[in-house]
Parts: sequence; C-alpha cells; structure tokens
Amino acid sequence: MLACHYIYPFLFLSFSFGHHALYSSILSCPSPSQWPSLTQRACLSSWGCSVSGARCRSGATMRFLSTHQDLDFQLSRVQISSILRANEQAVSIPEFDGRGLSAVRKFESNQLAANTPNEDRRSAATCLQTKGMLFGVFDGHGGWACAQAVSERLLYYVAVAMMSQRELEELEHCMEQSRPVPPILQWYKNHGDYNYRESASLYVEHLRVFWQELLDSEEHGNGMSPPDALYYAFKRLDTDISLEAQVPHSSDLIRSTAIQVAFAGSTACVAHVGTDGIHVANAGDCRAVLGVQEEDGSWSALPLSQDHNAQNQAELERLRAQHPPSERDTVITDNRLLGILMPLRSFGDVRFKWSLELQQSVLESLESGIELDFLNLYQYTPPNYLSPPYLDVAPQLTYHSLRPQDRFLILGSDGLWDEMSSEEAVRLVGEHLSGIHLQAPVSPTERQLNLGQMQELLWKRRALAMPTLDPNAATHLIRHALGTGQYGELCQEKLASMLALPEDLARMYRDDITATVVYLNSDLVRQHR
Repeated sequence: MLACHYIYPFLFLSFSFGHHALYSSILSCPSPSQWPSLTQRACLSSWGCSVSGARCRSGATMRFLSTHQDLDFQLSRVQISSILRANEQAVSIPEFDGRGLSAVRKFESNQLAANTPNEDRRSAATCLQTKGMLFGVFDGHGGWACAQAVSERLLYYVAVAMMSQRELEELEHCMEQSRPVPPILQWYKNHGDYNYRESASLYVEHLRVFWQELLDSEEHGNGMSPPDALYYAFKRLDTDISLEAQVPHSSDLIRSTAIQVAFAGSTACVAHVGTDGIHVANAGDCRAVLGVQEEDGSWSALPLSQDHNAQNQAELERLRAQHPPSERDTVITDNRLLGILMPLRSFGDVRFKWSLELQQSVLESLESGIELDFLNLYQYTPPNYLSPPYLDVAPQLTYHSLRPQDRFLILGSDGLWDEMSSEEAVRLVGEHLSGIHLQAPVSPTERQLNLGQMQELLWKRRALAMPTLDPNAATHLIRHALGTGQYGELCQEKLASMLALPEDLARMYRDDITATVVYLNSDLVRQHR
C-alpha cells in the first residue's frame, strides 16, 4: 500500500506532500475507457483514496466528481519501453582489477520517477583504498535535497572510515601540500545523476575534518571493519548535516541548501560487498534482499534488512522506550511518527530531532533575500512534540557470509516494495537471470478444481512463463511492479495508464521507484571455500 512519508494536516485538500503517493495502486486491469478520468480524481481530497473499484485506505467507497475532461492513456509498446529504460544503468566489473578479486560480477540499476523531480537517489562505487564495493539506495521525503546530499557523501564517509592510518596520513599530507589527493572511490555515475556543485568545497572540508579526527584517534590503526565503518559513517554524516544548517556559510546559496538538506529527510540502505560477504546498513524503509538459488533450481529470498516503520513491532517498542510513559500513545499515531512521518529512522528531518527553540533560531537567521519553497512547511510544529529527539539515523546492521548459491542482491526503495514482495522480486530476477521459469506439478488439490478455477490456474502459470522484454533486470522489476495484471501477466493497458499520468498527478498513484540488482561472482566464492 502506498503511503505518504509526510502527512501535514493543513495540506490534505491542497496537494499530496512528500515523495510517496497517497493513492493506492491500481488493483485490477480494466480498459482505460472504464477508468474515471484523472481530472476527476484530481479534484478529490488527497486523503489516500484508491482508483477504479478499489477503496480508500480508510475503507470509504470512492466517489468521483463529474468533469468533461479526460486523458489519453494510449502509449505504444515502444513508448512504454522508452520511458522505462530512460534511466537504466548496467556496469560489468572486472573479476580482477589489479588490486584483488571482486565478489561482484556486474550490476544493473534503474529509476522511475513519480515526483518531479525524482526524490529517490542511488549510488555505486568501488573502494579504491580498501577492498569491496559500495551500493546505496536513498529515498527522500519533504523534497529531494537530503537524499541528494546523502547519495553524494555517505559512501565517502564509509570508505574513509575503512582506510588505514597510513592511507589517511597520505590524504592529509596531499591536502596540506595542495597536491592531488589519491582517489578514494571509483564512482559509477549515470547520465542523469546530479551533484551539488556549489556545496562541493563544504563537503570536502567536512570530510577532511572527519579523517583528521580519525587520525587523532589512537585506536584507528588499520581502519574500521566494514560494519563499524557503516555505522559510524551514518551517524557522522547526519551530525555534519545538522551542524551545517546551524553555522554561517560563504554564500546564501550554500546556506539555503544546507538548511533544505537538514529539514528534508532521506532513508538509506547501503551494502558493502566483499569477497568475504555482504554487510548491509539500513535506516528507514528501503530494503536489501538476497536472491538464493536452491539445489532444485528454485529461488528463495533472504532478507538482509528490516523495514523501520510501524509494521515493525520491535521498532515501535524501541521508540516508545525512549520517551516518557505518558507519550506512549502519541509517539506513533496513525502508523506514523507523531502522526506525520512514516519511516522511523532517517537522515536529516531535524524537525524531529532539534528542540523547537533551535529550529526557530535557525529559520529566523535566514537572510530575507533567501527564498525557500518549503519554509512554511519547515515551520510547522509536529503535534505532541514534548521530548525530542524522536528520530535517529543509527542504521541496523546485517552480515551475510557469501555462499555459492547466493546469486544476486536487490536494493530497492520502498516504491518497489509497495508493489511487490521480496519473494516475487527475487523470482522475477532469478528467472530473468536463468531464463528458466519453473512450474510446479499440478497438485492433487488443484486437480479437484472446477473448469473456471482450472482456467484461472492455467492463466497464472502461463503468465509466469512469459518471455522477458528487458535485458536490464532492474527495468524488468519496475515493469512488473507497475504492469502486473490479475493473473501475474503483464497488462499493457495498465502499464500504459500508469506511465501516462501527468507530472502533477503521478505521485498520487505510484511512488518513485529505484532498483539496483548486484550480480555476485559465485564461481569466485566456490574457489575460496
């Protein structure tokens, strides 16, 4: 079910805030001519209603206002594929790059925006001073500013934390002598990736302060282990984001950017993949899932992260334990933090971390000439804001030792997981990889089905055996996330309708989707066991 990361009571009748759509996804695959017009739906309150025969999340039946306007949903197959493939990325990794063997054979990634601009971000890089690769998916809310900054900076913090004392000394010596600094990461950028060029010097300056503090530590030695580096990097970057919003800067643009980054928010799921195994750090509701091929050729999903939202009971109890018993019923309201925020861990979001006095002081310090689109939203005080902080970025860490049967890793923003389960995603990628669509024999129970039920079963089995349309597995996932019909088949009309939504309405019906599929070098793993 799609749900808004941010819910603002005073915005219900104006627009759907945040990067999640407030409307449920389409549950069936009728002809577009049977759908109510989008302009009719746009006139409705944004309070979470679904479309075409479905119901509001509150359970109320949907009613549409009359209008004479309608939208042409017709897109050709070529147009559909062009839209889906616009942000594709595919990178092959050398098995041996001169520094060591790689546990990653290749990776494929893609994004499909619902918001304008897209509030999801992704990152991929090889650690040049240490071993392993880093992959990240970042799901922004309250705008894209925080996700953008975290996607640019977090992998650097992780890599620096893993570097040895000697390597950090070399970095510092080059900076002191104004010499070129040895590269830390080999980035794999896509053509559509954006960078905060104006803030680059600020980011480098604070990264340098970070490694200087590591150099001053007597315990750093050979560098942190991957899990320690991931945890420390998450915490340190979030601290830097908070501090940058509180101090003066050389220009109004850098100042306003720093404040937008801090007041917006982003979840993050980052994986370090090395020859020994996979370390995952997750804060929020992005997800990492391992695709495992069993001995019989079937596929199973092994979760390497947990969603930090109200469906996670351990997470609810963790939050409630951090606040007075009198707030037990108000910390989480309507499955959201203070009734507003859906993910329960994130970067930024200082409105849930700072005192009210600090928030007001920072916002009042802005020069009158600076215009922030979301300034009024930042000044909104969450209800029952009694004992901050209510939010933290501390990631939950998972380690998995690689085995020969571990074939790929999927990292996805919650826009993907809103539309399909982890098991379904692994099956789709696994069958895409192997080209084999396994069908279980008809069971004795299924043999007792009547003619209509047997026909439905055959439709479902035929849908599972449909040929793949996309060479890129991430695109394959996105196509199925938006276009799967009643029997698991790809429904052309449904997919066309979802992709034809105009920019101002798309986020009401679907979320930004990001997916990265990392293919593991299972032959390498076999050699080292």
